[in-house]
This record gives sequence, C-alpha cells and structure tokens, in this order.
Amino acid sequence: MAEKLHFDLVSPEKLLYSATADMVVVPGSEGDFGVLAGHAPLISIVRTGVIDVKGSEDGADLKIFVRGGLAEVTPAGLTVLADEAMPFEDLKAADLDARIKDLEEDVADATDERARRKAGEALDQLRQVRALLN
Repeated sequence: MAEKLHFDLVSPEKLLYSATADMVVVPGSEGDFGVLAGHAPLISIVRTGVIDVKGSEDGADLKIFVRGGLAEVTPAGLTVLADEAMPFEDLKAADLDARIKDLEEDVADATDERARRKAGEALDQLRQVRALLN
C-alpha cells in the first residue's frame, strides 16, 4: 500500500480539515501542483481556485474552494493556510457571480496599474472557478 500524505486545511479562525490522502492538488500562484507523501519541502502562495484531495481516508475524492492563502510542504505533510475555504459543492453560482461583478467594478475603478492588475488577476481566477460550476 502506498504511503499517505497528511493534509491540514486551516482558515484564520480554525482547522477546517485534517486527514490523510493519496495526493493533494493545490492551485499555486505559478500553477497547480500535486503533493504526494515524501514531497520535497516548499512554500507557495495559493491563488483562488480548487484544492483537489485524491484518495482521502474514506476513499472518496474531495474538492475544496479556496480564496488565497499559503501552502507549506514539510516532511510532516501539507498545510494550507487559506484566507477562505469551503466545500466545492457548497459554492453557489449566484455568490460567485456577485463576487465577479464586484471585481469587475474594482478593475474599472482602479486608480493605478498595480491595483488594476491585482483586481484583474483575482477576476480571472474567479471566472475560472465559475466555469467549473457549469
């Protein structure tokens, strides 16, 4: 039997999820990356997207929506410190549409290029997540 990876998902308020899995795919700032047991240590910024937990303790795959944060891989496992997280199935299209509309306004109202670029990146990420709901 293959070695399992210990995975913790933490929000600013509490520990949201703690389990073992075969593999966890994280939406990193430079692209999605998969973590298996024994992965080399690393730290990455987490972009808005979906964490995919494969082969969790109950054998099922799990998808978790995250909005920003930090991921750390150590010999002990993977910890994701998420700004916001919820089960993907709890995500509502109307909520995402409202967030997208707010970000579109932020892009239009940005007073400098840096703010416009940051809001535009967040907007692109939410649009990608929204496309997954269709």
